[in-house]
This record gives sequence, C-alpha cells and structure tokens, in this order.
Amino acid sequence: MTKNHESPSPAGRRSPSTSGSPTASQITLRSPAELADALPYMLGFHPTDSLVLVAVHGEGGRFGGRLRVGIPSAPTEWADTARQAAETLIRGSERRGGKPDGVVVYLCQDPLVGESAQRVMTRLRPLAHRLRLACGALDVPVMEALCLSDGRYWSYTCPDERCCPAEGNPMALPGTSVMAAAATFAGIRVRGSLKEIERRLAPLDGAQAVEQEKALERAAIALVPKILDGASREEVGAETLALARTLMRRMTLAPPAETGPGADDWDDALLDHDEAAAMIIGLQDREIRDIAAEWMEDEEAAPALRLWRALARRCVGAYGEHAAAPLTLAGWVSWSTGDEPTARIVLGLALRADADYRFAQLLHHACNEGIDPEGLRQCLREERRRREPRRKRSSASTRPPRSRPRTNRRAPRRSAGSEQ
Repeated sequence: MTKNHESPSPAGRRSPSTSGSPTASQITLRSPAELADALPYMLGFHPTDSLVLVAVHGEGGRFGGRLRVGIPSAPTEWADTARQAAETLIRGSERRGGKPDGVVVYLCQDPLVGESAQRVMTRLRPLAHRLRLACGALDVPVMEALCLSDGRYWSYTCPDERCCPAEGNPMALPGTSVMAAAATFAGIRVRGSLKEIERRLAPLDGAQAVEQEKALERAAIALVPKILDGASREEVGAETLALARTLMRRMTLAPPAETGPGADDWDDALLDHDEAAAMIIGLQDREIRDIAAEWMEDEEAAPALRLWRALARRCVGAYGEHAAAPLTLAGWVSWSTGDEPTARIVLGLALRADADYRFAQLLHHACNEGIDPEGLRQCLREERRRREPRRKRSSASTRPPRSRPRTNRRAPRRSAGSEQ
C-alpha cells in the first residue's frame, strides 16, 4: 500500500470552513463541490489514483490530519486498505491532540481506456462503503465521501439527484473558486498532479537507459570493492563528494531556462553517464550520503536538489533500487526548504525503490508526523562544524605553533565534503 500521510498545517484547516493561516479569514465550504475543489489546496497537488482521508474536528468542522493512499488495483485488498487507512489517520490524530469528530473521504481516479468517469464512481463505491465501515468501527463517522474522476465529482452520501445527479457534476475550472482565490492570496501553491510529479522522477528509458546501465555496471565493478574495503573507502568518499560539488557548481552556472519537464531535460544533459554512475554508486555508502545531506539550505539547496533528482532518473534497469539514496536526499532537501507536499511524494518513491531504506523511513515518518525539520538541520550543521575544524587543526599541526590559535578560531568556508 502506497501511503502518504499528510500532517495538518500549523494553522489547521476547516470543513465546512477552512483558514489558510492564523491571520487569514475563515473560508466556509458549504457543499460537496467546494469540498472537491479544496482538495488539491489541502494536499499541495492534485491526487491521482488516490484514496484521501481528511480528519474533521469540532463543531465548526476544522480540518486536521490528512492521509493519502494509493488505491489498490485488486478489490480483494480494499478491506485491508480501508482498515489500515482509517486506523492510521484516526490514531495519528489522537497522538497529535485529539480524536476526530468525523472524516471526509475522497476517491480520486481517472477512467481506464474505454471506461467512463461514471463507471469509475460505480466501481469504487464498494471501497467507499468499506471506508465508512472502517471509520465507523472506530466511532468516527464519515461526514462526506466524494469520487473525483475526469473533471467531475459525485457524492456517495447524498441521495438527492437534484444536487447530485447520476452523471455527476463538473468540477470548478482551475483558479475560479473562492478557495483558489484564498489559496493564491495565502501563497499556497498546487504543484501539478501526483502522476506528473512522479513521472518527473521516473528512470530514463530508451537508448539513454541502455548507456546509463552500462556505465553503472562499470562503476559498480570499480567502486563497490573499494567501498567495502576500509582502506580505500575514504578515498572513494573524497572522490564522490568532490564530483558532487563539481556537478553542483556546473548546475549553478547553468540554470534551466524553463520549469517543469524541460528543466529536467536540461539537467539531464549536464551529466554524462559515467559521472552519474560514479555518484549513484558512491551515494550507496551511508557516510557519503550523510555528508551530502548537509547541503540542504542556503545557496547549496537548489543545485543539490537538481542533482539528486537527476541522479534518481539515472537509476535504470537492474539499478532501480539504488534510487533510494538520491530520492531520499531530494525528499530531505524539499522538506528542509519548506516543500512538504513534494517531500512526502519523493520520500514515498524512495521507499517504493527500497522499502527497507532506513533514512527514507525515518524522514517519511517525521515529515508525516509534522515534526519540525529544524532539529535535523541543527544536527547536520553541528556535524559539519565538528568535522571541518578537526581537519583544519590536523593541517595546521605542520605549521609553527604560534599560527594554530588563529587557524582554530577561524573555520574554513567550504562545502560539507571538502575535508574528504
């Protein structure tokens, strides 16, 4: 089950009313149409092929935690999925401060080839029923259950065809609703669809993939024995981090002219196959990866994020599992720089590449629980400060003794891996 647990924003959200920030005016959502329109603003992206649960608190209907789960293709898995999703949302809400008074359910899926949106709604109705039973078993009622498909929405709870006809109702045009206006005013951004975000991190294909896999094979033969050998591991780390800094500088000096997939193509063209392969294999070493994680803020964050995303796309063929490292780093930089919606998606992809990748597990859990990333940032800063002066003292030991105090007081201004 692909899970993407969305923790509540600091200000919270309300249903049938919502507010985007502590100082923003409260927004009242009065109908299924407005609830449907609000979903991408709550998540930060348009969910596709997703089951979304939103906790509702208090008489005013304040939105709390959110949870997104991929819809299993096999209906035989729906009962377990519904039970796990309901328990995760409700128990998580209890840990963060209070049991929900209700839940809003969204089922989002586009039609298959030859299938109508209305057929999608009918096909998913048993799943909506399972979710109502699962939430009810935990003494939390489902206040509304909506199906969103191909630009239309249906309510599973409203029997009145005057407002909820069998053919469904059209969704509001993008950017035309009250919620869209309020979100724009509050600076809330929708980052496209889940499918689009995931597609931009998918492995390369075609001739590029063939050449990249060959380069990965060459790099693995050359580097893996060195990583496993303690005597040469430090040498590999130094080379990998030096190459990473070179590639980040290259990306800084060559910003893409556009955003979206065009920017990805631009970044892909900045890396050759052997460079990418050496980085991917090197990042499989935990100590190298941990130093790379220090590049998560200020002027280092943007080129690091571009590099990690480009490397994730180079993990092709038999090396698909290797994507866990660059994807986790990309998720960490996204989270550290405030892009939590994208961070959750990317960390979910890292766990899809390797479900046992511990760093991704820890970050994904912390992000979903609404933990402030500043604590981890402070740890990484301290580790960087601890490591760099030690190297400085070591190099200063060859100088006359009187030069040491001045050297020790002044930390070198370099990137995290410069001591390697």
